[in-house]
Amino acid sequence: MNFQIKSFLEYQETYQKSVTNPEAFWAEMAENFVWRKKWDEVLNWNFKDPKIEWFSGAKLNITENCIDRHLADKGDQPAIIWEANDPQEHHRILTYKQLHQKVNLFANVLKNNGVKKGDRICIYMPMVPELAIAVLACARIGAIHSVVFGGFSAQSIADRIKDAQCEMVITADGGFRGAKDIPLKNVIDDALVQCPSVKTVIVLTRTRTPISMIKGRDKWWEDEIKKVETLGLIDCEPEIMDAEDKLFILYTSGSTGKPKGVVHTCAGYMVYAAYTFQNVFQYQPKDIYFCTADIGWITGHSYIIYGPLAQGATTLMFEGVPTYPDAGRFWDIVDKFKVNILYTAPTAIRSLMQSGLDYVKDKDLSSLKVLGSVGEPINEEAWNWYNENIGKGNCPIVDTWWQTETGGIMISPIAGVTKTKPCYATLPLPGIQIELVDEKGQVIEGNDVSGNLCIKFPWPGMIRTTYGDHERCLQTYFATYENKYFTGDGCLRDEDGYYRITGRVDDVINVSGHRIGTAEVENAINMFTDVVESAVVGYPHEIKGQGIYAYVILNDHTEDEELTRKDIAMTVSRIIGAIARPDKIQFVKGLPKTRSGKIMRRILRKIAEGDVSNLGDTSTLLDPSVVEQIKNEKL
Repeated sequence: MNFQIKSFLEYQETYQKSVTNPEAFWAEMAENFVWRKKWDEVLNWNFKDPKIEWFSGAKLNITENCIDRHLADKGDQPAIIWEANDPQEHHRILTYKQLHQKVNLFANVLKNNGVKKGDRICIYMPMVPELAIAVLACARIGAIHSVVFGGFSAQSIADRIKDAQCEMVITADGGFRGAKDIPLKNVIDDALVQCPSVKTVIVLTRTRTPISMIKGRDKWWEDEIKKVETLGLIDCEPEIMDAEDKLFILYTSGSTGKPKGVVHTCAGYMVYAAYTFQNVFQYQPKDIYFCTADIGWITGHSYIIYGPLAQGATTLMFEGVPTYPDAGRFWDIVDKFKVNILYTAPTAIRSLMQSGLDYVKDKDLSSLKVLGSVGEPINEEAWNWYNENIGKGNCPIVDTWWQTETGGIMISPIAGVTKTKPCYATLPLPGIQIELVDEKGQVIEGNDVSGNLCIKFPWPGMIRTTYGDHERCLQTYFATYENKYFTGDGCLRDEDGYYRITGRVDDVINVSGHRIGTAEVENAINMFTDVVESAVVGYPHEIKGQGIYAYVILNDHTEDEELTRKDIAMTVSRIIGAIARPDKIQFVKGLPKTRSGKIMRRILRKIAEGDVSNLGDTSTLLDPSVVEQIKNEKL
């Protein structure tokens, strides 16, 4: 691969070239991949529809780029290293040859079960190699995968399956996460009660938990593999895909209660994920790269599977959590596999900081060359701890900013190339044209300014639509400011021109790096029998970055407030998943509303944050007295 930037001067020259003639730049980058047919047009776009097409007319299959083309020179190199939840369980290594065999076999399992190009498949699995195999097998035959994080509830899964009209679910009997056993198949069974579109469920054996298997619908993964082997269906010819054919749907929370299915397509996403992986982390042949994310999130899609494999890298998957069996687990893995690049989340770093340095001191971390941070802005204390105790001051930290919708990293230092600054994502990557705008959409020029973060020109990895609802894509991302993609984030640009993300400006809370819509949580709280109304805001949380603070009005006074809080929290866990469970629930008699009935979340947010000195003019509220009551009874 010949597109790795090696110096800051080269970055500046490349960036200039990429914004002066973006089409020529991305066409040159795309030459590094295998195409069945080259493109007729590099880019066709407008942000009014929106319409974005990259490499129009090109034909390819992403798995040929992620696997097949590496077989000749890297066939025996590890593609995936897998470390189990239990450190006593033997790790697994799949070479590119072995991965190729397993993806082909499972692709034939899908075809043998009637799956064809364009069908949607829901994947709800633990972090095992078979999850990556299932994803790649879908891509091999042109089926559209929709991976759902293994911590979501039955209702959340049902919502996603119904929205995409999935015909198949791939799951496991259960999964391990730290000391917990996750009953994946039971959750799927509960979800499928309301999902008539699903005809087949393929179940991997992982935990050997007793489960129900419905005749005609449920099939064991292992049995289905044996069937295709018996039939001699070993190789699977890749489906030739159009550049703009859908590759996957990934659901993300929005400011309405309904999750939105972000759609990424084959060619542009591949080029962008691979390009950013190679450059941001400065990956070198034979490096061991460890991203601690779950494949249920976009980070796992782009930087565990597609980006690294497209570059012929060795990618490490981890089934467990950073604190099991103790807070030294990440460092044990780095030591055991001589990891060179570690990409993790500020939440994990803050959690490990709290555990102290005893878990770090005896571990050999000398193999590390690059550290990464993803999911939310990293605070200075965590950045310094990570730098001093894990990187020993020798590893550049790439503090990456991007979103599910962007497909790949947008603003980040390039390891060893860009001078870093704690808490700053620093500079945009080549091809990314950033603008800060004010509330009226006026561009804010110069340095030492702040505004709303927008992108003014397309990039290959960007969202194409929201599945089944193109108007929602337009309204969410392109309608706020004319001819711009609005990220929903606030941002400042300092005196050096470096960018620092200051957080969401819409009704979305960033909990442990995962975006959760306030409306979604409120809807779940309001389903509890005694709740009249609720309002949810984010507040600073020392581990998660942001916690969820819920203000709740009850029908009647409750005798046992603590038990009611637990009941409401359990309701949210059942409807959405444990990740959305409120951290604090304050019972209130009323909510601050305008005379038109709009809840003033700005006031609630300030109270939750403990900043009651400047609540603004509350006299125009329907009932200003509720603000005093909420302030006085703050948890």
